[in-house]
Amino acid sequence: MLMAAFSATISDSSRFLSSTSLPKRKISASSLSPQCRSFSLPKPFPLSRLNISSRLERGKSFTICGQASVSDISVEKTTDKVNLPKGDMWAVHKFGGTCVGTSQRIKSVADVIVSDDSERKLVVVSAMSKVTDMMYDLINKAQSRDDSYISALDAVLEKHNSTARDLLDGDDLATFLSQLHHDVSNLKAMLRAIYIAGHVTESFSDFVVGHGELWSAQMLSYVVRKNGLDCKWMDTREVLIVNPTSSNQVDPDFLESERKLEKWFSQNPSKIIIATGFIASTPQNIPTTLKRDGSDFSAAIMGALFRARQVTIWTDVDGVYSADPRKVSEAVILRKLSYQEAWEMSYFGANVLHPRTIIPVMRYDIPIVIRNIFNLSAPGTTICRTASEDVDGQNLDSPVKGFATIDNLALVNVEGTGMAGVPGTASAIFSAVKDVGANVIMISQASSEHSVCFAVPEKEVKAVAEALQSRFRQALDAGRLSQVAVIPNCSILATVGQKMASTPGVSATLFNALAKANINIRAIAQGCSEYNITVVLKREDCIRALRAVHSRFYLSRTTIAMGIVGPGLIGATLLDQLRDQAAVLKEEFNIDLRVMGITGSRTMLLSEVGIDLSRWRELLKQKGQVADLEKFTQHVHGNHFIPNTAVVDCTADSNVASCYHDWLRKGIHVITPNKKANSGPLDMYLKLRALQRQSYTHYFYEATVGAGLPIISTLRGLLETGDRILRIEGIFSGTLSYIFNNFTGTRTFSEVVAEAKEAGYTEPDPRDDLSGTDVGRKVIILARESGLKLELSDIPVQTLVPEPLRATASAEDFMKQLPQFDNDMAKERQDAEESGEVLRYVGVVDAINQKGVVELRRYSKTHPFAQLSGSDNIIAFTTTRYKEQPLIVRGPGAGAQVTAGGVFSDILRLASYLGAPS
Repeated sequence: MLMAAFSATISDSSRFLSSTSLPKRKISASSLSPQCRSFSLPKPFPLSRLNISSRLERGKSFTICGQASVSDISVEKTTDKVNLPKGDMWAVHKFGGTCVGTSQRIKSVADVIVSDDSERKLVVVSAMSKVTDMMYDLINKAQSRDDSYISALDAVLEKHNSTARDLLDGDDLATFLSQLHHDVSNLKAMLRAIYIAGHVTESFSDFVVGHGELWSAQMLSYVVRKNGLDCKWMDTREVLIVNPTSSNQVDPDFLESERKLEKWFSQNPSKIIIATGFIASTPQNIPTTLKRDGSDFSAAIMGALFRARQVTIWTDVDGVYSADPRKVSEAVILRKLSYQEAWEMSYFGANVLHPRTIIPVMRYDIPIVIRNIFNLSAPGTTICRTASEDVDGQNLDSPVKGFATIDNLALVNVEGTGMAGVPGTASAIFSAVKDVGANVIMISQASSEHSVCFAVPEKEVKAVAEALQSRFRQALDAGRLSQVAVIPNCSILATVGQKMASTPGVSATLFNALAKANINIRAIAQGCSEYNITVVLKREDCIRALRAVHSRFYLSRTTIAMGIVGPGLIGATLLDQLRDQAAVLKEEFNIDLRVMGITGSRTMLLSEVGIDLSRWRELLKQKGQVADLEKFTQHVHGNHFIPNTAVVDCTADSNVASCYHDWLRKGIHVITPNKKANSGPLDMYLKLRALQRQSYTHYFYEATVGAGLPIISTLRGLLETGDRILRIEGIFSGTLSYIFNNFTGTRTFSEVVAEAKEAGYTEPDPRDDLSGTDVGRKVIILARESGLKLELSDIPVQTLVPEPLRATASAEDFMKQLPQFDNDMAKERQDAEESGEVLRYVGVVDAINQKGVVELRRYSKTHPFAQLSGSDNIIAFTTTRYKEQPLIVRGPGAGAQVTAGGVFSDILRLASYLGAPS
């Protein structure tokens, strides 16, 4: 094998031993001196200009320099020149480090290559997973004079040795291991020189770290050849020529690279080429790397050089997500992105591609496809010139494609009246920022020119602030500038989409979603291209903001994490309704209602992903734990992947109702048929309503008055449109409606009560219904909604429980003794019938006189209240608009199904408010 040689010399003066030209001749390893053989470099690359220098002692320097190398000598080829074919017959694949991280994964990569039916294939491969980091670690240890670099190099050797033995056999294995040991021997000598020098040049560093790609490319090429395919491997340092423009960026020289590629292909014609990623050469033939995301960049450059049909980047994710899936669990894979969208998202931290990766392929409109090597069934994301999105079979015309965030930023605000109309102020500001080497992420300036604010990485803000204070010291002292302020702990949220351009309402929707999530915006920026709207937020608000806007733009379902308190009759019915409707809500309305917890008074069931509602009763028995309302609330609200939380209280418990204020204050929406909060102490009710108005947290309680009937919403509609309530009168109890609708003829009162109890219309103890307290609570709720400041004790309530039976021990005893008092009710009925009237148990809100009452009243048989049947409720609103003919709402007012339906309706109303399509 042809070899190159380096020699290490110590000289009294700092002199560089430049390379010398050698005549073209064949040289074997045996013809080299032992000293040169001990420090030779592998064939692929001429290193005649690399050097490492370090001052070791006074007046002397240690120099490692490249001598004329045998690899400078061109090897004469007698084969005829083969022209390089270009165009759609070529498919370019790039496999990252995780794709080739183990021997099994390298086999999987080979299978993908073999199964691709493209006429010609070029495969760019990274070093095995973690190997590049290991190589950099070798250099750092050597230049730090840490002896452990030797054992670290042994670990690199063993990793590739064991992988090769898993993959290869026979001559292929022997050839590769010979080259591997040869390379490692050279690296050991080079690292020893670096160890002595205590310093390494960037060129030497680039040469060392590039070995990982050399080894993985060779192993993969051997595996592909084992399948009987024509395959060569390419050291891209022989082909790709780049010009370093800064410490972390290079520009490809396409003309020179194309010339070298044609030369390489004429000597190595093949239908499958395995090329090294990440590494390249300078125009002076010095090894270098393509810096960050270098292998992706290599693939894009190769795609452009070959004019390939497509460049496929194989990774360990299914494609480009609409948001970081670690922060938004409902993030979706974007099937298509335009070059500009990918550019914007990658700049703002999305795990897409580095923007420079896109530049080479854009020249020839070559699409880039991001695919998952571990999930070949996933179609991935295509990045191309224009892109219309299709997610899960739905053609989305949403102008927004995705969202990205950058954390750990600080805002710098330069402010002062002396800035307005003064040319050069912005130039002076950013010149000072440039001088300290800080990276400006975002800039925002108001048209008044009173202030300029910009975001920089938090680690750089101190230097920036000091530089600005120094640069504008005179202006600050004179008062032309009022301050240079730093706002720490910020994050950026970027909203990206090519269709945002000229689409009205995008900004309004974005800011509305943030407002509903109680997120404050500190700064805003949007370029005239309109591909991106950027906002600066508090760091602690970033994830919540990301979820809120992601959900609002329909990229994910409007998801609500729900906790159900009280799995009794109404709660259980609601859970069954949610179970039956879940699929329809997801598919047709994009609403995902996830029950994260169910709690009764003794047992609760919690889930991290959502309870299977088809088995909730079984799970509650099997996996239930001791009920703890505080722990329950923390669990439901603490889910970091769902931006919206709602607690549904299906109890009649005043202790649960007392938690509403704290829940609303924490941003938890509350939905309930429980009357205790709104009919309890007036100050509690007023606090709840005030808190609800001050925030975007919702409190819905439609079912507290009319079960499934729209009583509260009707009343609010009247008030909000400027109508004035004069009187509300109605039959509010489905139980008492049933009793008095059937208390006719010769039937006794106790008989009808027993029938209602048997039918399930009454509470387990019918006295709870007959006492009228429930109707009293509904009246006080309507009175307060109408603007009356009344306590429950201000409402006189006529009870239907005979006084002697009020203290009876049990419901059974009550029912046994009730017939003794049938005559009293029979007389009431007879008196009414003689007057052509019927008995109805009603509640009345007299808004004019600011009072309410609950009592048994007579109504003409022609009155609407007399026309009821079954357990229907009826409520009449008399207002300034509906004065002569009251507005009447009538329908079923009792039963678990209608009450649960009313609660369900409130849940869907909440989803609509949070952004679900209506």
